[in-house]
Amino acid sequence: MVTAERFRQVLGHVPTSVTVVAGLVGDRPTGLSVGTFVPVSLEPPLVGFFVARSSTSWPEISRAGSFCVSVLGAGQAAVSARLAITGADKFDGIRWEPAPSGHPVIAGSVAWIDCQLEEEQPAGDHVLVLGRVAELGVGTGSTPLLHHRGGYRRAEDLDPATELPPDGQAGPDRASGSRP
Repeated sequence: MVTAERFRQVLGHVPTSVTVVAGLVGDRPTGLSVGTFVPVSLEPPLVGFFVARSSTSWPEISRAGSFCVSVLGAGQAAVSARLAITGADKFDGIRWEPAPSGHPVIAGSVAWIDCQLEEEQPAGDHVLVLGRVAELGVGTGSTPLLHHRGGYRRAEDLDPATELPPDGQAGPDRASGSRP
């Protein structure tokens, strides 16, 4: 049996981007920090992320039917931590500007993706959210903030990549020297 602790310990070795998913609820910005954001499809343009079922912010954003994702930069760990809290005014002290939809784009973010809610699917103790991209843009274009081994990291803090073999193929079977 795989324990939650072992699951986190092993999969913590997979770096993930750190994003903020935000929306306007009435005239009030709300949002949450998400570390599972991925591009999903080019046709139609879709992105995805996972939200804990226990989130109190996501249901408000979901009801609005649209949201904006801000990809945080390497110097924005405090922003992510602020948006990860429960119960307070998360946007107090957070600078933002409106996306074309009006939803918040975090100031200084690397990039932003404005979306219509496409679908939500149960996924264990999380919900898989798919968003149809309506508009997107590059913000600062700087190095993104990553989550790796239980903490925030900059890409340059990770071990340098090794070169691929001359044939460009890499994988677990190559590491051991075996061939299929």
